[in-house]
Amino acid sequence: MAARGARAAAGDAGHRVLGWHCPDVYADRLRAFRQGLKEAGYVDGQNVEIEYLWAEGHNDRLPDLAAELVRRQVAVIVAAGGTPSTLAAKAATATIPVVFGVAVDPVELGLVASLNRPGGNLTGVTNINVEVGPKRVELLRELLPSATLIAVLVNPTNPIIGEPFVRDLEAAARTLGLKVQVLHASTERDFDTVFATLVQLRADALVTSPDQFLTSRIEQLAQLTLFHRIPAISQLRQFTAAGGLASYGSSETEYYRPVGIYTGRILKGEKPSDLPVLRSSKVELIINLKTARTLGITVPLPLSGRADELIE
Repeated sequence: MAARGARAAAGDAGHRVLGWHCPDVYADRLRAFRQGLKEAGYVDGQNVEIEYLWAEGHNDRLPDLAAELVRRQVAVIVAAGGTPSTLAAKAATATIPVVFGVAVDPVELGLVASLNRPGGNLTGVTNINVEVGPKRVELLRELLPSATLIAVLVNPTNPIIGEPFVRDLEAAARTLGLKVQVLHASTERDFDTVFATLVQLRADALVTSPDQFLTSRIEQLAQLTLFHRIPAISQLRQFTAAGGLASYGSSETEYYRPVGIYTGRILKGEKPSDLPVLRSSKVELIINLKTARTLGITVPLPLSGRADELIE
């Protein structure tokens, strides 16, 4: 987010500036953020101004966007585009507060000194979308008990997410007797090759990694999996709603509402160094029963009973 007017750029107490720094954003994510911001006492267009800068899934644009927010002297940068967005914001400023949402260990990555006392100008919320990658393999096994080959789609330009995700997923697959084929996509042009390879390999299913480029094209990916009749699982509800077989991942509301709350608290004068990094551990299982029927998959009753949502 960034300022939308000269009055906001001045950063007076009544109208503060936010910079939303993100490769892409979804309605659910933004709605949750605004809910948290409102709980902290701020409403966009009333007592705070927000301008949104998108990288549209292109991580190489993020440093320039972060630098632009710094030039505009925003009061807070919201790095809502995951790890690449947060790293770009951290590199751009050591003074402007940054509130992040990431799926990695922020201490291990060097974003904060510790979870309880971040110590610098960054704080935020972590989710477990990378950690639950192995669970997605287990869910596919329940849906496809005869499967032997699982493909995983990662963005090779984002190894911070991709490498641990693939490593953990391969370990889980081995315990289930499954083989894993890693496929790469960092541009939309790569999708044709990916799906041609899936068909050629006769892969039984596909897992998408929680990368922001892939996230920014998640509905397109869902439609491609349905068109090519490939059972697939992602971390986002939007994937399942758009025709993907299933999703299992962090609740967008539970994840982004605290980001909004923290942003509001910082606007009121609290320091990021004093706000402990929060952990969002709520996950949701969503299954598209219509897609399952199209693919000839019978969803086991115990699995449908565990689902948070069934899309008919």
